[in-house]
Amino acid sequence: MQQRNGRLPTRRGLLFGTAAVGAGALLAGCTSNDSGDDEPAANDQPAADDKPGKAVTIGFAGPQADHGVNLDRIFNTPQAYRCWIGGDNYGMGLNAGHYIGQKLKGKSSAKVIELAGLDNLELTKQRTQGFDDALKNYPNVRKVARQAAEFTVESGQAKMAQLLQAQSSFDALWNHDDDQGVGALRAIDQAGRDDFLMVGGAGALSAFQAIKQDNGVLKATVLYPPTMAASAIDLARALGQAKGVSGLAEFEIPASLTLYSAVVDKTNVDQYMSTGFK
Repeated sequence: MQQRNGRLPTRRGLLFGTAAVGAGALLAGCTSNDSGDDEPAANDQPAADDKPGKAVTIGFAGPQADHGVNLDRIFNTPQAYRCWIGGDNYGMGLNAGHYIGQKLKGKSSAKVIELAGLDNLELTKQRTQGFDDALKNYPNVRKVARQAAEFTVESGQAKMAQLLQAQSSFDALWNHDDDQGVGALRAIDQAGRDDFLMVGGAGALSAFQAIKQDNGVLKATVLYPPTMAASAIDLARALGQAKGVSGLAEFEIPASLTLYSAVVDKTNVDQYMSTGFK
């Protein structure tokens, strides 16, 4: 089981089931899908989530908050939960690498740097691996530096300042996390640098706003979807009502759902703006 400062890692998502509720319900409420709330199931199966159901009570157990949203958890046994929903850390790195590679295709020799998260977390290793694997498709692009931060504004600023001092010129930066990216942008502004493009990670509202303004180095962010908690609550309701998922042929909720890491840039940022976390 992954550890972070003596606790489980704090990333965005939700695990739900008997273990989540048993850990201590911090809030509970009744929910039901009234008529018109859901789209009809594509296959009209009776078990699909296409009809109003009984009201259910959902318990929520959350970790100590030391980082934005703070919900996904990896239990050490599948017996501890019924369904897991979360992001794709490898996919984040992969899509960030492809985005940067495409943007730098016209350069004969391009240099990129990486501002990672905590190196003792498996998720950080997965994001780096995805990024490195993507860059293998672009022989003109070379990663010249990497620095690990701690997913905080302060660490992002300090580690980015070190990278800027060590690298007098480069073409692109991938930052693993939009929270530490706030600090990274401060360091970039203080250094007066604007000679590269930056891609973030996660889906913070501040990142979406900067991308929309398009007056700085931040041009895109790769999602660790902020909407997953809302989707998890809806799936928990469907489980409580013994329903499946509209659009799937199966009668049961899947055991796990790994969400896609979409790239958000100025071409589609308005679509995602309402989902950004603060």
